[in-house]
Amino acid sequence: MSSVAIAWDGNGRMYVAEMNTYMQDADGTGEMKPVCTIKRLEDTDGDGKMDKSVVYLDKLLLPRMILPLDDRLLVAETFDNSIYSYRDTNGDGVADEKKMVFKNESENKSNLEHQRSGLVWNLDNKIYVTVENVRYKFENGLLKSEFQHEGSGGQWGLANDNYGRLFFSSAGGEAPAVNFQQNPFFGYLDLGGQYDEKFQDVWPIISTPDVQGGLGRLRPDSTLNHFTACTGQSIFRGNSLPEDLKGDLLICEPVGRLIRRAKVTNTNSKITLKNAYEKEEFIASTDMNFRPVNSVTGPDGCVYIVDMYRGIIQEGNWTRKGTYLRKQIDDKKLDKNIGRGRIYRLVHDGIKRDKTVPKMLDLTSDKLVPYLSHPNGWWRDNAQKIIVVRGDKSVIPALKELALNSPLQLTRIHALWTMNGLNGLDRPTLLAALKDKDAEVRKTALWISEEPLRKGDEALLTAVEPLKNDPGADVRLQLGLSLRFSHLDKAQQIIAEIIKNHPEDQVLAESHKKYQRQIEEKEAAERNSKLLAAADQKLIKEGALIFKQLCATCHGSEGKGVINGGKDMPAPPLASNHDVSGDPEKIIRILLHGLSGPVNGKAYADVMPPLGGNTDEYIASVISYIRNDMGNKASTVKADDVKKVRDQTSGRTKTWTWNELNSIKK
Repeated sequence: MSSVAIAWDGNGRMYVAEMNTYMQDADGTGEMKPVCTIKRLEDTDGDGKMDKSVVYLDKLLLPRMILPLDDRLLVAETFDNSIYSYRDTNGDGVADEKKMVFKNESENKSNLEHQRSGLVWNLDNKIYVTVENVRYKFENGLLKSEFQHEGSGGQWGLANDNYGRLFFSSAGGEAPAVNFQQNPFFGYLDLGGQYDEKFQDVWPIISTPDVQGGLGRLRPDSTLNHFTACTGQSIFRGNSLPEDLKGDLLICEPVGRLIRRAKVTNTNSKITLKNAYEKEEFIASTDMNFRPVNSVTGPDGCVYIVDMYRGIIQEGNWTRKGTYLRKQIDDKKLDKNIGRGRIYRLVHDGIKRDKTVPKMLDLTSDKLVPYLSHPNGWWRDNAQKIIVVRGDKSVIPALKELALNSPLQLTRIHALWTMNGLNGLDRPTLLAALKDKDAEVRKTALWISEEPLRKGDEALLTAVEPLKNDPGADVRLQLGLSLRFSHLDKAQQIIAEIIKNHPEDQVLAESHKKYQRQIEEKEAAERNSKLLAAADQKLIKEGALIFKQLCATCHGSEGKGVINGGKDMPAPPLASNHDVSGDPEKIIRILLHGLSGPVNGKAYADVMPPLGGNTDEYIASVISYIRNDMGNKASTVKADDVKKVRDQTSGRTKTWTWNELNSIKK
């Protein structure tokens, strides 16, 4: 098997998504066959070992996201933007009911490494994914999308902590952690100093011959010198490992055969990360086939690690004949080890793991409420999720009692969000939470207040105004964010006052500055758009969406490139770039077939993958957007222009080099 993601339902049954067709050889032969599976594993005797296995779902195309609800499992496959719900109705362990819960028929033929992942039910009862500029809410058996200000960024893997903060990673940008300073609903935000250059350095204990970036990515001893494949991260939130691991961020690095442990620090609401060790890693292996791609806290309070355990970890666009990586694969015969994926449980000799077998799906909602106080975040999350999915309002009085009187901070927070998810949070309870003794609870109340404040609730605005001088920086940040999209003058005045009176609040100041700049750029783009034909306006709008969800990973959300921890950019900047505004056929060729090697004499870490599997309209829209935004101004590109170049280069099977492109005579 080739396990890539795991999740437990409320009864402790583990669902395992398997990409069994992934890179069966160096050419990716048969990768697109719909023969992958999701298995359900079960511990029937409570000894901690999964002794029962059944294929819950088969005939899938590279399943990449799974989320158990109640007795339903949400699943998303690669190249399919829709999301489906599956259920076993007759108790044989095999799904026999399928329903579409989110319909999206737009094409998605980008490289499978650059597609969404996650499907994480967060503390705020919203379901988050990477890449896309939407989050979802489960209502009446369907997912409803809610547009975010920008794309979430990230690639494979999405972590959340006890307070609902999300952590993304970007392998394409060689960035181990991104966009964790604020909720992505308010935009993409990275800050200088959120981790230093040393954080980028990785410390394998085995040589790394199969790195896509070639020799420039290796130390003199042939070990990987910094992150390239950043993926499968999680925050440890359990109770069966040492206390000092709680709240730490674990990041998988399958190319380096290691897992980073990062200490997470909050200073004046700015989050910073630091390697927990000096020139060492939390987990590192001498096994060439160790390929950790996911990590998660389990119901027993331990960390689980998903290991694809294989020779090739990079997708076929980066293993083509003639590349540095392909030679290493062929020489080391890395293509010979496939289908041996495994799942590890990390335990501690001095701590007994929690052997309680979850039976949450069998309990009535009132019996689930006490689990909101459980020391393991897995239990709290699932109790909240199941109650909200059921929509059982009979427990609101019990939840209110917890929200107002529980001595435990996290219990009060979960109770408030569970009431909110049931549409049962009354105004007096919310107002009491705004005055809670604990800053995180006050922040929670402000977070919950976002929607009514956005809709212009003046009475609530008056109630939250005193928090502009709250002693907690997180509270002030949340107030500023919760008021961002309010059209009331008073709301904007409060934001300005926080920024003026609290110069130490760097996150809010930088976030607001970026937001204001984007408003100005949007207004300028709209003015320019009015000068274009309606068809061109539509083309650019569609291209903007694609760019922000896909291209921004390496080129930056504003087209200025991505620099993390002082390392080189993984891809060239596109903003105010004369090559972008110049000959459109050059850019068309790059998008159709990809680009490798130096650009204008500068070497970049990554290879631009070909996007030629997409339609001519798709390619034209992306190019039209980058030629008419980010400081560029040039003619749009039409689908016919792309078709002409596609026909001219139909026999090409390798990426372009910059020298080749410049030598083409018109």
